[in-house]
Amino acid sequence: MLLQDKIVIITGASSGIGAASAKLFASEGAKLVLGARGADRLDQVVTEITGAGGTAFALAGDVCDEAYAKALVNAAVGEYGGLDVGFNNAGRLGVMGAISDIDEAGWNATLQTNLTSAMFGAKYQIPEITKRGGGSVIFTSTFIGHTIGLPGVTAYAASKMGLLGMAQCLAVEHGGTNVRVNALVPGGTDTPMAATFANDPESRAMVKKFHALGRIADPLEIAKAALFLASDASSFVTGSAMIVDGGNSICKAA
Repeated sequence: MLLQDKIVIITGASSGIGAASAKLFASEGAKLVLGARGADRLDQVVTEITGAGGTAFALAGDVCDEAYAKALVNAAVGEYGGLDVGFNNAGRLGVMGAISDIDEAGWNATLQTNLTSAMFGAKYQIPEITKRGGGSVIFTSTFIGHTIGLPGVTAYAASKMGLLGMAQCLAVEHGGTNVRVNALVPGGTDTPMAATFANDPESRAMVKKFHALGRIADPLEIAKAALFLASDASSFVTGSAMIVDGGNSICKAA
């Protein structure tokens, strides 16, 4: 029970890495507040967790709304009495294409979802985590733009790389109060968002070749890395970009 009685917020919890993390964290004793836009899918995750004996409730909303970030924290405090972990996982692939074809609205929407929303989360999570004597803030970044460049996803890469810089600065700002801030850097993962990029057998095979293990990750594999960062097992880890990429960063095979 690595998260016994830990109070945790997870955004983007209705599918993919977020849903897998929610179920895993609940099995490890966490008390969960789950956020996402899709209320029906979010409620389904809660039903699975509570049906298995876990503790969770859903609060649907848009992570791009600062008031929603505050509401999630208020819900954790009101329902459970505080907050120990904020897992800011929500994201989108966003606007795609050549930089010459990307308009300001598409660019801003991608950054708002992937980067600004995580800032909103940290802004309200860290003060409450500090009151509990410390804890963990986690961002979900990506290998794209960090260890490999891919065409057509500039906005996505830029927004996700911003999370690495934010994690480092917040780790320094709040290390004295025992608040650890880290970013996950997953490789290709079998999520609905990834399916929009690798949406046919040929492109999926190409993505698999990016990885030394010759495959893409199951969301649960990334959730297990998030569990480490959320738990006291990572008590001396902060400001890190934790690579969980199946050897993507070192693979040069054709």
